[in-house]
Order: sequence, then C-alpha cells, then structure tokens
Amino acid sequence: MALRAVATEFDEAKTRSDTSAPAVVRLTLIDFRSYARAEFAIVPRPVVLTGPNGAGKTNLLEAVSFLAPGRGLRRAKLTEIDRRGGAGPWALSIRLASAEGEVQIGTGRDAASETGERRILRFDGVAAKSQAELAQRASLVWLTPQMDRLFTEGTSARRRFLDRLVSGFDPEHPARLSAHERAMRERLRLLRHGGADASWLATLEDQMATQGVAIAAARGQAVGQLAHACAAGTGPFPRAGLAMDCAVDALLARMPALAAEEELRRSLGERRRLDGESGVTSVGPHRSDLAVYHLGNAMPAASCSTGEQKALLIAILLAQARLLTGRRGHAPLMLLDEVAAHLDAERRAALFAELLGLKTQAWLTGTDARLFAALRGQAQFFAVSATGAAQAG
Repeated sequence: MALRAVATEFDEAKTRSDTSAPAVVRLTLIDFRSYARAEFAIVPRPVVLTGPNGAGKTNLLEAVSFLAPGRGLRRAKLTEIDRRGGAGPWALSIRLASAEGEVQIGTGRDAASETGERRILRFDGVAAKSQAELAQRASLVWLTPQMDRLFTEGTSARRRFLDRLVSGFDPEHPARLSAHERAMRERLRLLRHGGADASWLATLEDQMATQGVAIAAARGQAVGQLAHACAAGTGPFPRAGLAMDCAVDALLARMPALAAEEELRRSLGERRRLDGESGVTSVGPHRSDLAVYHLGNAMPAASCSTGEQKALLIAILLAQARLLTGRRGHAPLMLLDEVAAHLDAERRAALFAELLGLKTQAWLTGTDARLFAALRGQAQFFAVSATGAAQAG
C-alpha cells in the first residue's frame, strides 16, 4: 500500500509557528501492519482519519503511539506488527516538531535479536540509551475501543492507563517502573530456585523499596492533581473522582518517604518464603489500583453505563491535557480512536472545542466523516481505504 500524502491545505511553516505543542510533521511507515510503505506530511493541527472498518486507520494511530515507551496502544508483540509478506521487520520514521526544534525519531523491530522482540530507537540517527528518553520529547495519551472495559476488568490495564498519565507529569516515571520491574523479576527468579544469597536479595529488595515508594509518590501526586482538575470540570462531560488504592500509598499517607521505604523493605524481607512458593511478589506498587467515581451520582465508574464510562475516560484525558498545558507549556499528543460515534452532539462539540482550544495535535478516527464536520478548515483530513489513503479536501 504505497502512499505519499502531501499537506496542501495549510501553509506549513506558518502553522508550526502557531503552537509549541509537540506535533508529528512527517510520518513514514515501512512494512508496518497493512502498509508496505507510506509517507505522510502532517501539519501541527488535529488529524482526522476516516474510512471503513479494517482500512488501516488504527494502524496509523498505533504508529504514532510508538512515540511513547513500550509496545504501542495495542500492546502487541513486535513480531505481530510486521506486514504479512513484507520484506523485513517493521520500521517507522517520525519527524517531531516542538518549541525546541525538530527531531527525527527512528524506531522499529530489531530482527537480529534472539526473540525478535527488541525495539530499536534512534534520535537523529544516534542510538538512544533507553526508551525512557521518549518521555522527555513528548507525552501521549490515547483512548481506544478496547479501553471501554477499563473500569470493569483487571487492575493491570488501569495501572498502565495511570502510568501513561503520570509519565506526562514526570518523564522519569517510566525509568523507575522499568528498574522496579527488573529488580522484582530477578528477586522472584532467585526465590524460585532457592538457596539465593541473602545479601543479594537484600540489595534487590532495597532497589524495589526505593523505586516502589518513588513510583507510588509520583502516582499519588498525579492522581491528586487530576482529581482536583476533574472535580472542577465544567461542560457536558461528567465530573470524575479519582483515588489510589495502594498499600504503598497508604504508607506514604502516614509516614515520611524514607520510613515508607524501610517499611516496604522490611515487608519484602518477611515475605521471601511466601513469594518464592507462590511465584508472585505480594507487596509493592505493581499491585496498586486506580479507583474512579462519577461525582454526579456518587457511583463507582464500574457501575455506570457504558456511555458514562466512556465520558468519564474522556473527562480524565481532557483534565490531563489541561494540567500538562499549564505545567509543561503545551498539551500532549492525543490519539482518540473511534470516539466521536459514541458521543451525542453536545459532547462531540465540546470535545472538538476543547481540542482546538488546547492546540494539541489530536489524531481522531471514525467511519463517518460527517461526524467531524465541525473540524473542517481546522484539521487535516485523510480518507483511508483498503487500497490506500489520501488527503481529503
């Protein structure tokens, strides 16, 4: 599916000067999902992708989501992203513009790795030390149809959702999560095999306690700010209440951080036998949960209708975008997959107005272009089909 879509509606140079928010200005895909090779010139405005289901709209959002650390908005294995019948592993080139200038970000799957699940990352051709460097360049938030069950399914999806939000406030957060995960995996490996050196276990538990308390503190601070912003929200979206459900957060509520670290360290030491037998680390920030409530009717989000759950999610993302705009001076990139069709006219108009007011480069998808009529002249439209994609007038 070869494509070169060139922006002609807008004066690109002028548009770039209108906003300091990070924005994708060129996107190139090679053997990525359904795209053999595709190249897009993008303006720093909202981007609307319309077309039938299965045409490849979400694939483009997924490509942009690799501006964040991790495995993208689908959380797919890297080998699953390769185009069927493609010539090689998938690759992306993304030119990102911001107030600091432009940077060329190259990423893709490293076919030379043993598992094929290693991701390569370069900035202007120079290999990055870690994916955590992406959080320094831009923050992203996204909403997909799969997240409609966020409040009713297990805790891991809510933690990932929360950690993406926290990373917008604190770019070091992904690095702490990775350090805690590595130490936790190594400790469990030693405990399962038995006969582990006690001093090495103590060293790993010290790392887990230090990183765990820092993770909980960052989450708690972000949730507190988001809760305040959501409670003060106006307009047709519901006001959301947010709170942490976390044993480590509870420690921080009643003692200083250093004391909380010592308490977590002691608890990990006491649970070695239990954790070794169960194969699960029984205490730490990896067991935290995010509690969300509808303040208008005092109901837990899980008990609300599907429509209200979606509206609560949008309200949280908009609150996050407003907070980041105030703190970092610009809004995050926002990837909103199939959102407009599930909103009534009032909420749809309110969403579009907020996105334009934030001056964020929001990427929106939908099957019906008419739902985005209010963005005509203020967004860049692409029509996506099974045979290709083209900028739509």
